[in-house]
Amino acid sequence: MKKILLSISIFLVVSFVATAQVSKPPVYSGCENIALEDLNNCFNSKLKAAILDEFKVPDIVENESYKGKINVVFIVSKEGVFEILYVKSMYPELEDEVKRVFQTLPVIKGPTYNGRAIDERYQIPIRIPLSDNYQTQVVVDNKSDIQEEILDNKNTLFPEFQSELNIPFVHQEYDDIIYHLNKDENTHTAAKPYLFNEVKPYINLEAKRTKILKDKESWGGRKLFNEHFVLVKGKDFWFTLNPVFDLQIGKDNSDLDYTYNNTRGLQIQGALGKKFSFSTSFYESQGQFAEYVNEYARVPQANDNAYGVVPGRGRAKQFKDTGFDYPVAEAYLSYTPNKFFNFQFGNGKNFIGDGYRSLFLSDVATPYPFLKISTTFWKIKYTNLWMWMADVREGASTDGSNLRKYVATHHLSWNITKRFNLGLFESVITNENSYPNGFDISFFNPIIFYRDIEFSNSSESGNANIGLSMKYRIRDNIELYNQFLIDEMTTSRVFDGTGYWGNKFAFQLGGKYYDAFKVKGLMLQGEFNWVRPYTYSHGDVELNAGHYNQPIAHIWGGNFYEVIGIARYKKDRWFGSAKLIVGKKGFDFEGSDVSWGGNIWKSYNDRVSNEGNEVAQGNTTNIFVGDVQGGYILNPATNLQIFAGLTLRNFSPDQSGNVISEDNTTWFTIGLKSSLFNWYFDY
Repeated sequence: MKKILLSISIFLVVSFVATAQVSKPPVYSGCENIALEDLNNCFNSKLKAAILDEFKVPDIVENESYKGKINVVFIVSKEGVFEILYVKSMYPELEDEVKRVFQTLPVIKGPTYNGRAIDERYQIPIRIPLSDNYQTQVVVDNKSDIQEEILDNKNTLFPEFQSELNIPFVHQEYDDIIYHLNKDENTHTAAKPYLFNEVKPYINLEAKRTKILKDKESWGGRKLFNEHFVLVKGKDFWFTLNPVFDLQIGKDNSDLDYTYNNTRGLQIQGALGKKFSFSTSFYESQGQFAEYVNEYARVPQANDNAYGVVPGRGRAKQFKDTGFDYPVAEAYLSYTPNKFFNFQFGNGKNFIGDGYRSLFLSDVATPYPFLKISTTFWKIKYTNLWMWMADVREGASTDGSNLRKYVATHHLSWNITKRFNLGLFESVITNENSYPNGFDISFFNPIIFYRDIEFSNSSESGNANIGLSMKYRIRDNIELYNQFLIDEMTTSRVFDGTGYWGNKFAFQLGGKYYDAFKVKGLMLQGEFNWVRPYTYSHGDVELNAGHYNQPIAHIWGGNFYEVIGIARYKKDRWFGSAKLIVGKKGFDFEGSDVSWGGNIWKSYNDRVSNEGNEVAQGNTTNIFVGDVQGGYILNPATNLQIFAGLTLRNFSPDQSGNVISEDNTTWFTIGLKSSLFNWYFDY
């Protein structure tokens, strides 16, 4: 009996020894003769050395003295091949380098379990600078930490960077984004604003944000200088809440004691899942501006309670003696069901073009309700945009209610080559009173030529425009762009030299130079805009290209030319810009009902002449605008900044009167604002 028990015991021990080693790590080249208990350490040290010996830190990371780590999850397959599952870094250049390095690793003997070849998951943090990797270890990955961080984005302070939200369209902020988009062979830059997820493959905005964060430990310090005021995150949702401000004080050279703007607002943004995002903002404001802006805003209104329209913001009530009280609300829903489509519905602004100005559609006017469908495939981006606008002129409204206008646009962006982009544009403006049946449902068709619909129904059914744009990148940091808009054109009379009134078209030519003269963060831009008389106007004034007494394309309306020079610079949280505009515009003569082609709120049926029309005709006015801005970003989460600005404006008409008068303005402002949109005072 004892012999039997001893035999069983020996058998169990031998079996245990034979089966206890159920798992064996990969055998890296050079580790073949290493004892089993040291095999894991050998694999660790050999792999780490191979990665660090081959790794080359990209120049952009070296230049910015970045310190951090790259999280890498990979598989060693049963065939002994290294396959990356996930790689995450603040710089896409570092991610690309990791992928390159792993492609150089040799094929080794794969891991085994109970003698059977298996795939094994590992993770390794690669620290930058490389000298900080003395404690780096390759460890078995249990499908938790890094994968959850990458897939669910739990650890980020800025979940908007992984969302379908719009990047707030501010010219200063878009310079760097467009520069990076220009480096790829198939990007589209005209239709703005962009989505965060749209630009994510080309520029790591989160890395740039993280790089300028301040080392703040206290709650107040973090909320003031770095983070969203409120951030709530769950597995499938997040939302942020931020107070927003625009608090300005200034002085112009008029009789006003001072100028000011007092905006307090609230912005809420969030996402449900990965495909649906939302944003809503409300602003309560009171303001008094330089006198030329105040005069522009005080226009006759159909609503007796309205005091005017603050340019770019909306209808206002009188505040105290000469100020404006103007609330503004903006919101939108954004849904991206797949890689081809994005749908947006909301109240806000849009912009089509690559210049500072747009002759197609700009963000000059008051926010409006819109529906937008963006379709991206192959080398094409196709944008459908339907907008609900309003004519608030006295006489254009009934019983104090605004006349509703409808604007439908199509824009097709086609990257013909890596450097050459062609854009096709068309739009139609109609309203509830348009002949013969009010708003024509055909204008809701997402793929159609509006000019044909207008021709079929007569010119009274709508005001249709078509346009052509091009952009060519000479180098990654130098681009040329243009726009050509046709409101109306009689081809046989374009070059006959008669100045035929019906040739209503506009032209833009410009260029941008990024990192100019090898100065990182410096952008130089030059632009020329030329618009014929009566462009953007219509025989039926209600069909002009205007909304809330403001043009929806170029802020100057029609009958002008201008030359623009812009320099912008940004480094970390500091920024500055200088702008110079010189031009001529033809206004109407005071007291006359005749239209010289510059006022889009006059019918072209009241034109001065059928022939002999030339740009800047009528009450010709020389316009000069110089503007210098500079400041420091306090909190990048809402682009909260301290700033100061100086505007010089000279306005010299041939005949000065009560409506169009000679003006020399010097306007200085300082303040604290959340810069989330463009605000134009250069008219």
